Parts: sequence; C-alpha cells; structure tokens
Amino acid sequence: MLGKPQWFQRRKYAGWGIYPKTYQGWLYLCVLVAGLLLIQFINWPGKNTSTILMFIWAGVFVLDTLDIMIRMPRDERDRLHEAFAERNALWVMVIVLAIGIAYRTAQSMLSGAVYVEPVIIIALFAGLAAKAATNIYLDKKD
Repeated sequence: MLGKPQWFQRRKYAGWGIYPKTYQGWLYLCVLVAGLLLIQFINWPGKNTSTILMFIWAGVFVLDTLDIMIRMPRDERDRLHEAFAERNALWVMVIVLAIGIAYRTAQSMLSGAVYVEPVIIIALFAGLAAKAATNIYLDKKD
C-alpha cells in the first residue's frame, strides 16, 4: 500500500508490531501521526466530520501496518522465536487473568454479593476455543 517493509523491522522486545529502521520509516510514521493530529485540530463543517475522518485515517494506518507486517520477510528461525515469545506472553496473560478473576470473586464474596466480570471469562473461553480450533485445523492439515 503506502509503506515498504524494508523501512521497518519487527519489534522484538517492546510489544507487537513494527519499528522504523530507516529515515523513510520514521518519515512515514511522522506523516501518519501528523495526519491524525491535524484532523483533530481543524474545525471541520458538520458535527461528526472530525470523528469520521479520524476513523478513516486510523483505518488506513492500521491496514497499511498489517500489510507491511505481512510482507516482511521472515525465515524459519524468526517464525520459531516469534511462536515461543507469543506462547509465553499468552501464558502470562492467562495466569494474570485467572488471578484477577480469583481476586475479584473473593473480594465480591467478602462484600456479600458474588460478581465475576463476564468479559474476562469470555476472553478466557474465546482463547480456549481459538486454541482448540487451531489444533483441529492443524491435525486435519497433516
């Protein structure tokens, strides 16, 4: 689309996504962020024009970032390292969510009314369903 994969490198240590490695990547990032800021500070005619333009600009930014990430070349070692890192991050998130559910449940039981946040439970079961579906797909693919 707009950006080129050679302008970026994979973000390994601080989250997910890409990181600019050339001046073109930094310029690309600055132009996109400046566009978001510009949309907010201009007085547009109409009540929701600024919001609509912001969603369109952010949508282009997200789609282009995903396109760049897909087109970035990776060898088998990069894929394996990324898979291990993703797996470990997922386990930590699941453990923290489970501890959070246990804490909130115990806290609500002490106050007399048992309440568990449904979104967190849905997230855990959605992760379980995604894992099961992936394993079924991969078993049938082999």
